[in-house]
Amino acid sequence: MPRSPSSPGEKSGQQARDIWLVEKAPVMIQKLEDAVKKLNGFMQSQGLAAAPEAVANLKGDAARATFVNHFKEVQRLKNQLDQYTDLTDDNSAAIEQILPKEELLGFRGAYLETAQRLKGQQDKGDGGGDGDGASSEADQLDFEFVLFASALIDYDYIMSLLSRFSQQGPGKQKMSRGQLIGLIQSDAKFMNEREDIAEYISTLKAGEGLNETAIREGYTRFKAEKDATELASIATKHGLATASLQTFVDGILQRMIFDGEQLSDLMAPLDLGWKARSQAESALMADLHPLLSKRASGREISGLSAYES
Repeated sequence: MPRSPSSPGEKSGQQARDIWLVEKAPVMIQKLEDAVKKLNGFMQSQGLAAAPEAVANLKGDAARATFVNHFKEVQRLKNQLDQYTDLTDDNSAAIEQILPKEELLGFRGAYLETAQRLKGQQDKGDGGGDGDGASSEADQLDFEFVLFASALIDYDYIMSLLSRFSQQGPGKQKMSRGQLIGLIQSDAKFMNEREDIAEYISTLKAGEGLNETAIREGYTRFKAEKDATELASIATKHGLATASLQTFVDGILQRMIFDGEQLSDLMAPLDLGWKARSQAESALMADLHPLLSKRASGREISGLSAYES
């Protein structure tokens, strides 16, 4: 049976009864199988293989929205089954056959990437990005990223896995480099960092023998170097001193406030007329906006919305 809810006192009597009116595991497994068949059928109807790597080839936001809804149902049912404490070995084998773990992680990564793309368009209110107009399916999506945030996978766990990968010799790893990347990309908690962590994994060597402390320090250096390179590139592009731009960005992230006067001070050395300066400021912020949003890690920067594209 599923585990007891953590705060039953917060539920009304009717809600509590609803929670415990659960179906037997075989019934839920059959529902999972039906949901996976619908997902596979949809992919095939689009002329694509029913595989995670094929999701990127879906055409149009309506098709992407349909994929999101199909897989969201698959994940919802899988989450429910994960709460059952009385699954038999046969039940577990049936679930693995219906949806192998590696395939599940692959589809989760594809879901997060697709849903994040659609949600970004929805937040901007531009309907669709591929010429199919304001898709009602995409506009009405409920993305439910929480479905994909595993309590078992956190930053410490990832660092521990990377250390084990480094310490085990080639051919002896329990998880391959690709599986490590897939694990990270399948979890919503790492949406802002999954590309960085995946790139860092590509620099590690199996059997290198790095302990967890070295892995953490290495990742911190890797991110700092990547961030510095990205910022220097933007500074060069816009004719600014890297140190000045770094100070500007650091000030925003420390206060979580965008200050237009500080932007004017940053641009002052360029000695531009008001019209040219306004254009230069807009061009700079177009490049800085995604960088600031990523480094804010989901926190809101007051005043930055004025530069959303």
